[in-house]
Amino acid sequence: MRNRPIPGSSGLVRPMSLLGDTVLHTPCESVTDFGPALGELVNDMFATMYAAQGVGLAANQVGVGLKVFVYDCPDDEDVRHVGHIVNPRLVAADGVALRGPEGCLSLPGLEAGTERFDRAVVEGVLMDGSPVRVEGTGFFARCLQHECDHLDGMVYPDRLHGWRRARLARAVRRAPWSSPGVPAR
Repeated sequence: MRNRPIPGSSGLVRPMSLLGDTVLHTPCESVTDFGPALGELVNDMFATMYAAQGVGLAANQVGVGLKVFVYDCPDDEDVRHVGHIVNPRLVAADGVALRGPEGCLSLPGLEAGTERFDRAVVEGVLMDGSPVRVEGTGFFARCLQHECDHLDGMVYPDRLHGWRRARLARAVRRAPWSSPGVPAR
């Protein structure tokens, strides 16, 4: 049994940024203040991710343009990975490139076959500034690449081409949360 608090258990659920919100399409800034506000943000991000039943969440998805993401994601062997990374850098994405279903909390209810590598390595720091290196395979590697993309101002539709992109664009236009004129990018 763990003696650690459950991530997000004291956090507040924040409103979700949706596709088309400027903050999702703008590269995030590095975190420079490692004070209590950062801990509050991370806690709120966990609470928001769990409330939305997601496996990862980037700060810009809750309207904060800082390089932070949280995750609670299994890999393909069903090993659970839980944590956060501040100022992450995707230092490796390699192995086999696989196309698999990918969704996003900022495009609720939609998904598309998106190509990602089956191994990823991310380096950054924790809330206290200590270095962290996270390596993922399979579905967890997909999650790490997806969240790093968010912090660079990308959403998964940016990785789609041809009929997959067109089909997702139609689905975005029909989605109940979509605003008129929201591009699927």
